[in-house]
Amino acid sequence: MSPRLPRLLPLLAFTALSGCGVMSQLSNVGRPPPLSPITNPTSGRGWRPVVMPMPTPRTAPNQPDSLWRSGSRAFFKDNRASRVGDIVTVLVNISDSAALKNVTTATRNGGESLGVPNFFGLEAQLPNLLTHAVNPSALVATTSSNNNTGTGSIQRNEAVTVSLAGEITQVLPNGNLVVVARQEMRVNSELRVLKVQGIIRPQDISSDNTVQSDRMAEARISYGGRGTLTYVQTPRYGQQILDAILPF
Repeated sequence: MSPRLPRLLPLLAFTALSGCGVMSQLSNVGRPPPLSPITNPTSGRGWRPVVMPMPTPRTAPNQPDSLWRSGSRAFFKDNRASRVGDIVTVLVNISDSAALKNVTTATRNGGESLGVPNFFGLEAQLPNLLTHAVNPSALVATTSSNNNTGTGSIQRNEAVTVSLAGEITQVLPNGNLVVVARQEMRVNSELRVLKVQGIIRPQDISSDNTVQSDRMAEARISYGGRGTLTYVQTPRYGQQILDAILPF
């Protein structure tokens, strides 16, 4: 075996630990991060069909000589999105704020003393066993003091306002729609990615085919990105590993 191989093992292990994240950064050196191609959302590796509890289906009774059918949403054709592949614009308007403050103070003092002034006369033999004089009435004395003070404060303000067009990927048996929306925007060398996924009711879709994000059930909203600024603000792999395994 080459004598240089043991020296290269830490470097190889670090490279394997870093994974494709480092390789992705190296591949984008000198150029902005590339945009993802437009693909079918249902063909992604992590896509799974949504399964929700469904009510018992009921068959609408036939009404002879009637132009109205029970359960119909409109007398004329409804142009709102209702089928797989139709486009729905999701209006994301999130304004969230929270303020928490905790203060904890704990103080404890303790003291213990132990002595054996008389023990069948054997206490007189202690000077012979030890090299210096011993006071049998004060053999052991301990003191302890503990003082803990903790202060915690959390103040959070979040606001996200954006609209993006999504696509209906699934129609559930009860008529609810699964919507997946994705938008990418690149400014200089920073790529921003916005993802929205959730379940909406057909009646919550307005006449201009828009729906508010607070009307989505099981909503999954992600706003992030990648690029030069994101890499600088992200802790390095070694620091993340040490933060996870160090007990102090």
